[in-house]
This record gives sequence, C-alpha cells and structure tokens, in this order.
Amino acid sequence: MRNKYLSLLPGLLVLLLFPMGPTAQNSKACALRCPPNSSCVNGTACRCTPGFISSSGEIFTDPLESCDDINECGPPSPVYCGSSADCQNTEGGYHCTCSPGYEPVSGATIFRNESENTCRDVDECQHRPRVCKGRSVCINTEGNYTCQCPPGLEFSPEDPRHCTDVNECTSGRNPCHSSTHCLNSMGSFECCCRTGWKLIQWPKHLTPSFLPPDVDECSSGWHQCHNSTVCVNTVGSYRCHCRQGWEPKPGFQDKQRNTICKEISFPTWTAPSGIKSQGLSHFYKRIQDLGRNFSSASVLNTVQDLVQEMGDLLETPGDLKTLPFSEQHFVVTNLPFGLENVLRGVSKALPKGSFTFNSSAGIELSLEVQAPSYRNITLIQKQTKMMLTWDTVHDSGDSGLAVVGLLSTSGMDRFLAEAPLVLDAEELTTLYETHRGLLQENSHILLSDVISAFITNKDTENLRSPVTFVFQHSVTPGPREKVHCVYWEHGQNGSGHWDTRGCWVTSTRDNSTTCQCSHLSIFAVLMAHYSVQEEDPTLTVITYVGLSLSLLCLLLAALTFLLCKAIQNTSTSLHLQLSLCLFLAHLLFLTAIDRTENKVLCAIIAGALHYLYLASFTWMLLVGLHLFLSARNLMVVNYSTINRFMKKAMFPVGYGVPAVIVAISAASRPHLYGTPTSCWLHSEKGFKWGFLGPVCAIFSVNLAFFLMTLWILKSKLCSLNSEVSTLQNTRMLTFKATAQLFILGCTWFLGILQVGPAARVMAYLFTIINSLQGVFIFLVYCLLSQQVREQYRKWLKRIRKTKAESENYTLSSRTMSDVCKHSEELFTEPLCKEV
Repeated sequence: MRNKYLSLLPGLLVLLLFPMGPTAQNSKACALRCPPNSSCVNGTACRCTPGFISSSGEIFTDPLESCDDINECGPPSPVYCGSSADCQNTEGGYHCTCSPGYEPVSGATIFRNESENTCRDVDECQHRPRVCKGRSVCINTEGNYTCQCPPGLEFSPEDPRHCTDVNECTSGRNPCHSSTHCLNSMGSFECCCRTGWKLIQWPKHLTPSFLPPDVDECSSGWHQCHNSTVCVNTVGSYRCHCRQGWEPKPGFQDKQRNTICKEISFPTWTAPSGIKSQGLSHFYKRIQDLGRNFSSASVLNTVQDLVQEMGDLLETPGDLKTLPFSEQHFVVTNLPFGLENVLRGVSKALPKGSFTFNSSAGIELSLEVQAPSYRNITLIQKQTKMMLTWDTVHDSGDSGLAVVGLLSTSGMDRFLAEAPLVLDAEELTTLYETHRGLLQENSHILLSDVISAFITNKDTENLRSPVTFVFQHSVTPGPREKVHCVYWEHGQNGSGHWDTRGCWVTSTRDNSTTCQCSHLSIFAVLMAHYSVQEEDPTLTVITYVGLSLSLLCLLLAALTFLLCKAIQNTSTSLHLQLSLCLFLAHLLFLTAIDRTENKVLCAIIAGALHYLYLASFTWMLLVGLHLFLSARNLMVVNYSTINRFMKKAMFPVGYGVPAVIVAISAASRPHLYGTPTSCWLHSEKGFKWGFLGPVCAIFSVNLAFFLMTLWILKSKLCSLNSEVSTLQNTRMLTFKATAQLFILGCTWFLGILQVGPAARVMAYLFTIINSLQGVFIFLVYCLLSQQVREQYRKWLKRIRKTKAESENYTLSSRTMSDVCKHSEELFTEPLCKEV
C-alpha cells in the first residue's frame, strides 16, 4: 500500500503545478473545420489570421464564413509610408515601396512604415546622360525629369524629342528695332543696321540686340504652353500653369514650359471590407454615382452632394446601428477619413475664397482656399473654431493654392458608444498626483461634435506649429469630471479608440474648451467621470502597525525554526522558508511600495514584491502537500522516503516556479510593472492575473489537500491504537495548517471582495488580518508548540543562570578588591612609637 501511494507522488506534484483544466477543455479545440486563412480557437469558433477579416469580425462561429484580405492600403489608409513612397497591398499584409522616380538609400526595396523610409529622388540626368535626344537638355525634377530645348530652339512638331531652330526673324516674332533687319542663326539671331544707318552706343544695361528689358511672351503669343495650361509671364521668361480644376499629367510638373495637364478626377472611395449593411452599401453606391458624374465645373455641387449624403447616412443609419461595436468603430474610421480624402482631392478645383456647405442633418463643412500669405487662417462654425498658421498648411516647395477644411459630423457620436479611452502617460500621472487616491474611470461622454480637420498637405503627423481648436458645449464638468481633448486612433484591423497623445487642453470654461494638437485627425472633446476614493488614515495606521508587529514576529519565528534543534525537520524547513519570504515581502512593502519617483526602480520593486509574495504562496502549497502526504502515511513508521522526496523537490519548486512566472510576466509586458501611485502590478490588459491566477490556483489546490487530510483523519480517529501520540501530532499539524491556510488564503480572497456596499468592511478585515500574518504564524507554530515552549524555558533558565553567575562573579570580584585594598592599607601604614 505504501509503495502504491508513493508512486503517485511525482504525478501529484505535476498535477499540482500544471492544472488539468485547460488541457481537458481544449481536447476538442479543433473539432470545427475552419476556412482558409484562419485558425481554430475552440470547438465552436475560428479566428482569422492577421491581415484577414470575416464579415462577422476577427472571430466567427459560422462554418460558411470566409476570411478575406484586409486592404491596408485602401482609403482611409491606416498605413502611412511617408513621402515619395506608395503602399502596396499583399495577400494578408502590405509593404511600402519608393514611388517611381525615387530609390531607397538603404538598399531595401520594401519597408513597413514611415520610420524605415529612405526614399530619395533619382537623378535621371546623371544616371542616363543621353536620355534626352538631339540638342535637348535634361532637367532633373523631383521624382522625374524633363527634356528642354536651349534658348532659341524648340521641339519639332514632327518629332517632339528633337529640338529645331526657332526663326526669331519670321513675321510676328521680329525682336529687332525698325532701323535694323534681323539675321537668323542656329539658336539665336542678330540685329544689323540697315544700309545708311550706323550703330548708336547703348547703355550697358541694355542688350546689344536692342531687346527691351522684358518681352511678354504670353500676350504676344510667343509662348509654347499647351492648350491645357495658362501662360503666366515672368521677367525674361514665362511659365505654363494648369487651368483651374486641372492637374499635371503623370510625368509632368506644374508651372513648367512643357507642362501638360488633365482634368482633376474623383478620388477612389471604396466600402470597408467585411461590413454587411444595406444602408452602407446604398451610401457607397451614391458616392460612385457622384464620382462618375464629376467634373471640375460642377465641383461646388459635388461637394454639397457629398455633405448631404453623409448627413443622410448619419441621420438615418438603419441597420448600421445594429452592428457590433467593433464594426461600428470600423465604419467610424472609414467614413470621416474617406470623406476627408475625397474632399482634399476635389477641392483642388475650387477657386480662391471661403466656402461653407451644410446638410439638413446638421453636417457642416468649411473650406478656405488661399494663395501663399503670412496671415493666420481661422475657420468658424456654430460649435467649433479652428485656428492655424499658414506655414502649417502650405508646403514650402509649392506656391499654388492651398485648401484648409473643417468638417463637423453631428450624429457621429451614436457610433462611438463604448469606444475606449486611452490617456497619455503624462496626463494619467497628473490625474493620479492630483487626487492621490484610488482613481478609476467609470464612464465618459462626448461634449462636442466629432470634427475632422484636413489640409492640402497629407503629411500631418508632426506639424510645424500646433493647431488650436475651440469647442462649444452645454455641459459643465463637475469636481470629479475631467475634460480631455481626444482624437480617433485607428488600428490596422479597422477598429479604434479615443486617444490623447499629441493633444492637450489649454483652457476650459463652463461652456467651452480650448485644445491644441500637434497633428490633424478626427477630434472631439470628451468628459470622463472618475471615482476617487481618498486614502483612509485609519487603514494606513493599521497597515503600518500590523506589518511592523508581523515583521518582529516573523523574525522571531525564523530564529526559532533555525536555532531550535529539537523541532528541526522537513515541516520546520518549510515553515522557515515561508517566514523568510513573508518577512522580506512585508519589509519591502512597508519601505518601498510608494517609491514611484524613479520608474525603473519602481518596476524593480514591483517585480521583487511579485516574486516574494508568489514564493510565499508556493511554500504554502508545499506545506499543504507535505501535510497530505504525512496523513496518507500515518500507518508507516519510516518517513524517510517522504522526507527525501520533499527535500529534493521543495527548493526547486518553492523558489523556481515563482521565478518562472515572474520572468514570463517581465519578458512579455515589462512596462506594466509599477503604477503612477504604487510599485505594484498594473491592472491593464489583465496583468494582475499574473499574480492572482497562481494565488487562486494554489488556494484551490491547498483547500483540496486539507479536505482530503481531514477525511483521512476522520477515518483514523474511529480506530485509535498504540500510535495515539502520532495521531495527536498529526491532528495538531492539521489545526496549524488549517489556521495558516485561513491566514494566507482567505485574506487575499477578502481583497477580491472589496466591491459593493461591503467594500469598506472587507477593506478593514483584509488590512487587519493580512497585516498580522506574522503574528499568527509565530503564535501557531511557536507559542502553541510544546517543544518550542520547553526550548524557550531552557533558554530562559540558561539566561538566568548566566546572569546569576555573572552577578556572583561581579560580587566576588568586588569582595576580593576590597580585601586587597584593606591589606594594602595595613602594610603601607607608618610605624610610630612614643618618644
């Protein structure tokens, strides 16, 4: 029988350390046949692999669903490759490549984001010296090149690649004075005096060929501009500008002599993949109709129709409101960003000036089209005002018109219910420092309309100077309500959240809030309500007094287990390690839990506390295991096998298992060690379960051990024999271990129960019992132990005996000293006689 039980010990230890639940639960995890580009989650659900999504979202249960590729490059593109680069969608992913006419400096032909962008212009004129034919000269441009004829030459109509001489002397082009006649030459001409005339000495600032300071080639008809451009005269030359509503063809640049333009086209705006909605499908069908009928002459009507279509969709969303929140956030990401991209494109056809468009549903669009200037730009709407400087709007390399847009989308808030809020680290720290208590966001609401701000320049991640927004709202924030300036941060899977990075509140009043942002996106003013539980001074006093008393008792208990040889065995070794771990954990908690000034030091303290408390519970688990094995072997006289097994296993398990758990936690999320108010585990992303999970598992396993131990003892109590002393010792061990299970297990369970009306009562119970753990351990395992009390008596007797001997020695030494002194006086006294 003994060998049978002992053979189960290794398996029992393995089951103890690695719970069976997840393994048994996932035994049929892949019973469902998942479609391509997906993996099995459990017996009823599949998950699309990264880069793919189904119509039901990332996780689905319908076996007929399929995972379709996510177009990361489609509008509104969540991927920005940087300037001079294009996004290329691939099956299940994407990559960035340099645009035609650019090459990567690093040599890598593909990259993933803007930070890896090393694209620079390719000098085609240097790499291909003979790219231009005949007498034409190669001129390198940004991303391209052009071939231009030297002065006095022009491209031949028969062969546009070759330059032929311009006969400046032909009718209508004679640049010479009437007193001279023109002589044409290759690439030039000369003005010679007529017969009977002589050359007059001209001032040096005039040309010898009698040309005036400037000739207006545009009004004289001497220009070579294409009919898709407009000639603009310059001093000594001219330029060809694209007409209003036109843009340069691919391979051409605006404001060059050879510029050729085409009419502006309607930007592509496709529906987001994976969203099944009739209302959304009808909206995109109307957008496609507007794109097919678009012309630069009807740009004002097109913009008005776009605003109206957006307003109609938000006013009557139909089945959009029934979509899951994740899909609603996907729609929120696509609609404003897509409309912003279309408006940025079609607004190039607008003339210079200010424009306002409104829809019947409350959508408001303000556009400002300006030429380069030095004044600030201000767009004012009913509830919002935007102010920015010209250098923020305009690209320094462009002198054409620039567009600034502000779009207020009333009704967008209905799609943003349950959208999470992520605070910037500095703002979160400020909140905690302000309240100095338990701070938790309960809810948040939008105070303003959701707005979208855009400019001609697409690179708006880091603006030269911040943009100022003034939002009007009717709700006044309360004492525990905080106003945040937020923007919509969209992820690669299409969903998103409110974020505060790069935006801050400059001032707030009862009915208005002023924000500044260093980038452009979709913005709003959000009010979050926080519940603040101020620190209870009574709990603080209880904690410090209780932990101080526990530290003293744990130190005495550890010294007792270490020095009292009469009780030294495997059980004592387990109690000694448990006392040491709790002593170090309480000491570190008492002295360094609030050392949050240095984030690195705070993270190290949090990791040490995580390890020490996990080690304490692991040693508690070994105590329970040892008690159970002792109870199973009551009929065995020789416990050497159990002792050998425990001695070999307890140190690797007691200190190794917590080290593995902490190492995995620190490697996966090291930034979650330490909070703004304490050096403990952060609650974000369930990180605290790296501690609560093992603790709950150990408490459950120990509870099972104790119940089985009590059942065994119950059967043994019915048949008392000569081994009553052994049984009584085991009963005492059971009492002690049960008390320790209550001390170390139930206290943390009380901490989890600090919710609802009984939260304050549970907080006091948790603080009192948990801070006195060391006192209970010293009481149960030292003061209530007969052997320990006898040892204490021996130590006291030894101390009294030593003290008495010391006193006797002191008294004897003093007596001898007095005798010697008296003798000395006798021998030194002078002898006298009467004379």
